[in-house]
Amino acid sequence: MGPKRFHPTPISIEALPPIDKVLISHNHYDHLDKHSVKLLADKTKQFLVPMGVAGDLTIWGISPTKVKEFDWWQELATTRGFVAFTPTKHFSGRALNDGNKSLWGSWVISANAKTLYFSGDSGYFSGFKDIGERYGPFDMTFIETGAYDKDWPDVHMTPEQSLQAHLDLNGKIMTPIHNGTFDLAFHAWYEPLERILTQATQHAVSLNTPIVGEIQQLGQAANTHAWWQDYMPSGTPTTLVATN
Repeated sequence: MGPKRFHPTPISIEALPPIDKVLISHNHYDHLDKHSVKLLADKTKQFLVPMGVAGDLTIWGISPTKVKEFDWWQELATTRGFVAFTPTKHFSGRALNDGNKSLWGSWVISANAKTLYFSGDSGYFSGFKDIGERYGPFDMTFIETGAYDKDWPDVHMTPEQSLQAHLDLNGKIMTPIHNGTFDLAFHAWYEPLERILTQATQHAVSLNTPIVGEIQQLGQAANTHAWWQDYMPSGTPTTLVATN
């Protein structure tokens, strides 16, 4: 019923190794897919979800003992660090009668002395500074850069705001996410990547843009590769970047 992906997933769920924890940011369909969750159930030890989302998973057959709900700023200690659920400026709902009846947010993950931030969906707000002051600096931030529009600035950021969020969070390397997979707004699919590349160049931010499916590890250098330009329509102006 909903929008389809532009490209297949780089790996099937069946081919994934055993998973310790699956983190959910909110219950919108492009962030919480029923079919995917059911396939992940047998190979996942624990699902970490916002308050109010556990009910969806248990209805889908996930054991309640495998699901842990989080309020904003709630933390969970692990053997290698901790996980924390942090605020965003967004909303939730999967039907006409459940608007904002569950929580939404972002995730901080600390493991082996490395810390990363996953934004989920959010409009720009002062909370990024609060998160940065409390948990930063971040070795890498994964921040949404797509699905923006002038008519919904409170729930999605422009790429320019996304870069500011990265700076507010005190991030070292930024990986732009939430782009190039679903057609959820009126901009071209490649526009967020071009705009964030321009911003990163102007502000001397280390931008990480791996090819979809490329394996990376925290601690390695940023990989700024404008792979999407190979798929842009012929004649489209591209961003030029000077590299060392």
